[in-house]
Amino acid sequence: MQYAVLIAVAVLLAALADWSAIRQSFLNLDVAKEGLPELFTVALRNTVIYTLSGFVLGFAFGLVLALMRLSRVAPYRWLSAFYIEVFRGLPILVVFLMIISVPLAFPGFELPGGVYGQAALGLGMVSAAYMAENFRAGIQAVPKGQMEAARSLGMPHGRAMVSIIIPQAIRIVVPPLTNQLVALLKDSSLVLILGVTATQVELAKFGNDQSSTFANPTPLLVTGLTYLLITIPLGYVARRLEARQGGHR
Repeated sequence: MQYAVLIAVAVLLAALADWSAIRQSFLNLDVAKEGLPELFTVALRNTVIYTLSGFVLGFAFGLVLALMRLSRVAPYRWLSAFYIEVFRGLPILVVFLMIISVPLAFPGFELPGGVYGQAALGLGMVSAAYMAENFRAGIQAVPKGQMEAARSLGMPHGRAMVSIIIPQAIRIVVPPLTNQLVALLKDSSLVLILGVTATQVELAKFGNDQSSTFANPTPLLVTGLTYLLITIPLGYVARRLEARQGGHR
């Protein structure tokens, strides 16, 4: 019965749709070609740069925050917890607006890299808060016997963390980190708020500009498909990694 309803709805929508208008508005190949090769050489390239730079910064800072959260020094734990709660609760758009406003408090201050630096900082600050919790869970998931064995061999606590505990924790949290990379890729669309130029546009703004120029939504569809070409494989990789880890438990 459910399949029959689904088929009936699909047939009804197909019958009611104006396929000529759909092809002209959403599948206009002439309009789609106007965005080439800049779609890949400019927009996609910038999207990847924004995403990876934010991910690298978030990875490094998130690991530091996780270690602070697990520290025996109370002020470190408090500072880490405060940062994580604040930046997990702030929309990334607000973070970008705050970064834009920094020169008001520090006249003449400019981040290295201009928009690229601002994007990396904003994406990195927010992703670090989420990655910190992933890292903390990964570190706590490593059997305590690993640290005890290292210390029994005379290895200092810091060396044991760097050489034994952290590498294992990173392997454990690879699936959620992959999901975080997907989230950052989509969040990079908000970089437009930083005031990008034609050579700094990412996929979403590029598609919107093209759509406005030609008064046709086809570029938006092409942009969406380009995002999916990246996010779907990454999502598949994350699921496979999660399944593999689940099978090893």
